[in-house]
Amino acid sequence: ENHQKVAEEIIASRAEFNAKNYQADNSALVSIDPATGEILAMVGSRDYFNTEIDGQVNVVLRPNQPGSAIKPIIYAEAFRQGMGPATMLLDVRTDFGQGYRPANYDGRERGPVSIRQALANSLNIPAVKTLALVGVRQAVKLANEMGIASLNDPDRYGLSLVLGGGDLTLLELTSAYGVFAAGGIYRPPVAVLRVDDRRGRILE
Repeated sequence: ENHQKVAEEIIASRAEFNAKNYQADNSALVSIDPATGEILAMVGSRDYFNTEIDGQVNVVLRPNQPGSAIKPIIYAEAFRQGMGPATMLLDVRTDFGQGYRPANYDGRERGPVSIRQALANSLNIPAVKTLALVGVRQAVKLANEMGIASLNDPDRYGLSLVLGGGDLTLLELTSAYGVFAAGGIYRPPVAVLRVDDRRGRILE
């Protein structure tokens, strides 16, 4: 099976839909085997030759805000500190200081919710409360251990980190998710296994 070919076809097939429905001019994809860290496929942009979208820039390696995709890592730190999926949080309008009042995507509050419910519904207020409980520095430390090196200055981030307030790369985030799939073991991404010459001799 040609992983790269399939990845390119997926990106191409979704380009028009993403542009129309999400105003996304570009898209990227990386697929990693969490058991080995081997990169199975990488598509850096939807069209290498399109200068209007900087098509020759590899978006997989360009830092961007991850949005709610960072939440599982913050909750993982909460679990490491003794909380669990059933730990209750209050999903109510909260001022976290200096007028920072995050809202949920639907503008509603649900009252008492478990971490399981908060993550499953991608609720913002409980996520920010969880980061306040575990501490930004500790959350960044876990993110670093999971391969997210771009989050390199914990003093610069506030509680909005859990809502995607810190830039990181898609390659880092995909590797970090691989830690969940590999039972807590981080395996750095590997792009090249071997270099052969045209006669099949191994050069490196």
